Amino acid sequence: MAESPPPGPRPPPAVTRQISSPSPTQHTAAGAPAELRDAAQRRVVDAAGKEIPFGALYEERKAIVVFVRHFLCYACKEYVEDLGKIPKKFLQDADIRLVVIGQSSHHHITPFCNLTRYPHEMYVDPEREIYRILGMKRGETSITPVQSPHVKSSLLSGSIKSMWRAMASPAFDFQGDPAQQGGTLILGPGNKIHFLHLDKNRLDHAPINTVLQCAGVQTVDFTHRSQIIEV
Repeated sequence: MAESPPPGPRPPPAVTRQISSPSPTQHTAAGAPAELRDAAQRRVVDAAGKEIPFGALYEERKAIVVFVRHFLCYACKEYVEDLGKIPKKFLQDADIRLVVIGQSSHHHITPFCNLTRYPHEMYVDPEREIYRILGMKRGETSITPVQSPHVKSSLLSGSIKSMWRAMASPAFDFQGDPAQQGGTLILGPGNKIHFLHLDKNRLDHAPINTVLQCAGVQTVDFTHRSQIIEV
């Protein structure tokens, strides 16, 4: 038997991509659905009030796009906090954009980014046109209990925090429609959908590392995080 060569450097682990059969909330697709072509023409607004076509966010390169509920939602706040822990280098190495889209006035973007320490791109869809076109629901559409791995607060404590932030804000509003649900997509380049998850309720977020794996981005260890204490 020939002598085997000495072992070299171990290759990095293979990236796991979503290849399972399509389902109502999570699937892969290679075409350009009419809904996405329609949504691509609609406008999102940045923190400075500048409008750009939604499709410009993923026209040139692949993008992870996360639609959240209103900015006072405690579950969305804690989910975006964990999105903010994704190192920019991980995204740059994979040539991926990470975009969060809310449904409030653009004036709420900077305070929300400061609150969550989210350093990546954020826009708003104030009229919720893109939410509707892409099939995101209003109301709690599932009675099945789910728990986002990224939400640390209980329903009671989270609701109290949300109400406190509403009362402490310059304008007492919910910074979006409280009944609107969000979702997560991996899009582009061009009008291609690689991953889709439509939230059934406020806790039904797509696990961030699942999304990162499907996008070919290095995953993040969320288990070693400091405790967040709020008043």
